[in-house]
Amino acid sequence: MRKFTVVPSILLASLVFFSCETLRKTPASRTTRRPATTSTARKPAPAKPAPRPANTPPYSRPSGPYEKRVNEVVRVARTFTGTPYRSGGNDKRGIDCSGLICSVYSEVGYKVPRVSWQQSEFGREVARVEDIQPGDWLFFVPDAGKEGYVSHAGIVTEVRGRQEVFFIHASTSRGVREDNLYSNYFKNRFVKAMRPF
Repeated sequence: MRKFTVVPSILLASLVFFSCETLRKTPASRTTRRPATTSTARKPAPAKPAPRPANTPPYSRPSGPYEKRVNEVVRVARTFTGTPYRSGGNDKRGIDCSGLICSVYSEVGYKVPRVSWQQSEFGREVARVEDIQPGDWLFFVPDAGKEGYVSHAGIVTEVRGRQEVFFIHASTSRGVREDNLYSNYFKNRFVKAMRPF
């Protein structure tokens, strides 16, 4: 007889314990969770970069006038000639157009933006095409004769005359090479020139 009294007591205690746990939960905490799908899953928030000291500029340059460093910029840029194109590339194994600018200037001691649209806003704009000089940056849109986002960039290496402005860039099909701004392909896609320093 005692055996039957212990078992119902344990069952009754278990029932009270679990029902109390259920009753303690608020309606908000009892919401049903659906399995995450790719469309509803949240990505974790990106880690915040460490704060930069207030007196540290985001970009830097060596001392002295930029004009005196242009020959070195052009020389270093030409060492990349023939490097294959690679989207996101930053070295001589493979490089893209904005990576070429960033890598060249880094080797010369300048810290410049890495992304082409940021580069297109860096420095001051050259007001007239006739005023373009070696060391200036050229920017292009993808479609001839249309407005759009900056999709390509290069560094002016040589100005031989009014219709001969050569620049070095990372071509998607031919790798790093020099071309004339006034070629049929580039003159209709050109949007602006910037003098970085």
